Amino acid sequence: MVLIGDSGVGKSCLLLRFADDTFSESYITTIGVDFRFRTLQVDGHAVKLQIVGAMQWDTAGQERFRTITSAYYRGADGIIIVFDRTSQESFEHVEEWLQEVNRYASDQTVKLLVGNKNDLETVVDSEVARAKAERLGMTYVETSAKSAFQVDLAFLTLAKSLMSKRSAEIVKEAPSQGTSLKGLTSSLQTRASDCC
Repeated sequence: MVLIGDSGVGKSCLLLRFADDTFSESYITTIGVDFRFRTLQVDGHAVKLQIVGAMQWDTAGQERFRTITSAYYRGADGIIIVFDRTSQESFEHVEEWLQEVNRYASDQTVKLLVGNKNDLETVVDSEVARAKAERLGMTYVETSAKSAFQVDLAFLTLAKSLMSKRSAEIVKEAPSQGTSLKGLTSSLQTRASDCC
């Protein structure tokens, strides 16, 4: 999974809240990438998520990171586009981020839109954000890294979508490969453990 979005929207905070259950008020711009891992239970299967977060290249002199991050898009099973619900500008940039993702990521990549900082006075209306996500073919979840509101739900939503997509691919492949139901379950469990 890859987290992307404008500087200051809370990508690192979401990543740390999800992976380590911590939050820091201090803001330091992340340069490059940050990796975290966490195992979740998804529909009775243990799924180990590798999350690449907090990519930053949108300030002067950081264009060199663009080629690095395009490689992460190509290999990502899921991408979370994060915006700050207290910043109309970050919300307006969602489509630019999606264009960047679509340029490099696979058509099979699952995308999720996350509106962060739900604990503060918001300027981006929930229904407007939900409508935009729907129009762009994404699910929408509101979070607060500070209060931990729905942070796990965001990652679980993406993980479930990935598992569902993988299950559908395995079922689609099964008849042509003569896979039995027992083999299908085994294949699903093997792929699930390698997910994301």
